[in-house]
Amino acid sequence: MGAHARGRNDPGLPVRTRRQGPEDARGHAARRRGRGGMNAISAAIRGARHDGPALVAYLTAGYPRRETFLATLNDIAEAADVVEIGVPFSDPMADGLTIQRSSRVALAQGVSLGWLLETLDGSGGGFKAPLLLMSYLNPLLAYGLGALPAAARRAGISGFIVPDLPLEECMELKAALSREDLALVQFVAPTTPPERAAELGAASEGFLYALTMNGITGQDAALPEATLAWLARLRALAAVPVCAGFGIRNAAQVARLAPHVDGVIVGSALVEVLERGEDAGAFVHGLRPARAG
Repeated sequence: MGAHARGRNDPGLPVRTRRQGPEDARGHAARRRGRGGMNAISAAIRGARHDGPALVAYLTAGYPRRETFLATLNDIAEAADVVEIGVPFSDPMADGLTIQRSSRVALAQGVSLGWLLETLDGSGGGFKAPLLLMSYLNPLLAYGLGALPAAARRAGISGFIVPDLPLEECMELKAALSREDLALVQFVAPTTPPERAAELGAASEGFLYALTMNGITGQDAALPEATLAWLARLRALAAVPVCAGFGIRNAAQVARLAPHVDGVIVGSALVEVLERGEDAGAFVHGLRPARAG
């Protein structure tokens, strides 16, 4: 990203955060309550493996109601191993109808990246699972890339997923995030050439996001043997855990994926649970394989 891609109030990516003196007590407390940065993500995923694949649960920020968002987030974080919070956006090109609807509802309530970071910063933290932000690039640019990493760290965020930012264009953001020990997760698809997949696997932080299919979220993944074999090959080359996402909706799919991946990402199905007003935590718990004893 060149200078033309910076936020309106962002002069660049400084070595220091906006505070140029000693960190104040609030910022220090926020760092202490954080989940430990990018290593917390991979540690949480690997730590869940003895009980089956880790569960990465997606919800849209401020959905279904921003007044109850923190309670909803806490319930999901109690059940999942990692939580991915989507920043609502008006043109979510990788998302299906379910997440598009949730984004519209959140945007209509005034939910934004700034609101989300302030809300998390003021919450006192303490969420059981590490938190990731999933955002398209434009909201990050509008916030300002210079201020973003420190604000995210104060809010207890451990990393970012930016679906419309290619590897070749992410190095400036990746360097800025790394100064705050924040991960930048990369995507890989079944149609990705092997050499490119290896490059993405080496560059990804926290985990490697493996799409079970091409297209948008919300479809039902068939998970043929060829896809499972591809996922197993990814695990052999990636430096971080591999998590499969897109179209994962039920415990049977999670069980089928279990031998081949480190984690499973559930998004649209969970948002639909919230849309119906049902218990999101119970839904996430129900995705886990039955435990002996």
